[in-house]
Amino acid sequence: MRKRICAVVIGTVAALAATACAPGSPASSGDRPTTPTKIDWKSFEGKKLTYVYFTDGAADEKATRSAISRFESETGAKVNLQIVPYANLDTSLQARLSSGQAPEVARVSDWHAYASVAVDFKQYFGDGYPGQFTSGAAKTAQDTSGHMLAVPSDLTVNGPFVNVDAFEKAGVAIPAKWTWDQFVADAEKVAKANHMPYAIAIDKSGHRLSTVLSQFGTVLVGPGNKNGLDGPKAEKALAFFTGLVKNNTISKDFWLGAGDNYAGGNDQFLAGQAPVYLSGPWQVGAFTESAGFAWAATPNPCEARCGGFPGGKYMVAFKNSGEPALAAAFVEWMNTADNQRAVDRTAYWLPTRRDLTASGVQYPSHSADMNTFLKDLARTPDDTFTSNSSPAFTKSAQALITETDKVVAGQEDVKSAVGNLKTAIDAAAR
Repeated sequence: MRKRICAVVIGTVAALAATACAPGSPASSGDRPTTPTKIDWKSFEGKKLTYVYFTDGAADEKATRSAISRFESETGAKVNLQIVPYANLDTSLQARLSSGQAPEVARVSDWHAYASVAVDFKQYFGDGYPGQFTSGAAKTAQDTSGHMLAVPSDLTVNGPFVNVDAFEKAGVAIPAKWTWDQFVADAEKVAKANHMPYAIAIDKSGHRLSTVLSQFGTVLVGPGNKNGLDGPKAEKALAFFTGLVKNNTISKDFWLGAGDNYAGGNDQFLAGQAPVYLSGPWQVGAFTESAGFAWAATPNPCEARCGGFPGGKYMVAFKNSGEPALAAAFVEWMNTADNQRAVDRTAYWLPTRRDLTASGVQYPSHSADMNTFLKDLARTPDDTFTSNSSPAFTKSAQALITETDKVVAGQEDVKSAVGNLKTAIDAAAR
């Protein structure tokens, strides 16, 4: 006997009007349904869906597979989990969509590129569905017309990790708060004392680099999807960061070797090549299993302001897939309070649901590190949330990487790079 056979729908479910979509089919992107489309959970027995997924590490993959197993047991449906490297995700999804082979569901960091083919979750779960999530998270998942085209599955904020053993060996205390100058000086002392080739590791990511921009007082995209970059502040931030790469405080070979692609700095940190690593809480689960030394999360360094840079992951259901109703049901099921809590505990993700944020999530270990990220999230400036959720952010962040590379490679100066970056942001925001 399947455990879940009744429809789970927010609001009143009524019969579809003759002119509405067929049961299980979402309305077109311009439609606003007056009543949600009924989901028939009994009908999913024996059906299959494809879930395209990128993993942050072994912990979240384990949690996701466990959740999928419970979903299959409760519904009788089968889920084909297809893991794609994050660097290849958008290319892979766009190719599938272009060829008419849309998967049912995908995990993405930016849903805007799929807005025209994404299910509106309000179509299935009503206008009140976004209210299950924190207001900030819910806003980032809706377009300007009020369609909820993604479900925020987990929240992140960028921040550093330190190799505690290496700091202790060097006799360097880890402060409760530090400036960027102190952050770099301490990391260099620890690297030298431990014979490490680099002081700081960082993911090659426009999102991570946006943390540095914010700390120097500016963001890529401002309110209204407009250019938000402050030229002088951006020049100061870029000059500071590229200086660290040029002098190999951050590995120059790593930074330039990745080209335009995302690259994680976790291998450098785990191999003891750098005592400090700028990444985020999604690494906690992986480090719990794989780090061979004591480590800890610490607050972000401050410059003009403190805090990190927010982000999050979303689940998108595709309306032109073979099973759009099953896709919507799967996403909703994965993000109920019980299921999101279970995944968060194992994956060391921060919750997006309003009830879980209020009650908190009890992690099996490293709760202090997760709380460090939560506290830094509270210090993170409001304009960073607006910037990250903008449709122009992804292209702008890629332009930030491109211009940074040119400076590091000696192909242009910082002032020219910032000028080119402003032009790229304007183009992305059109």
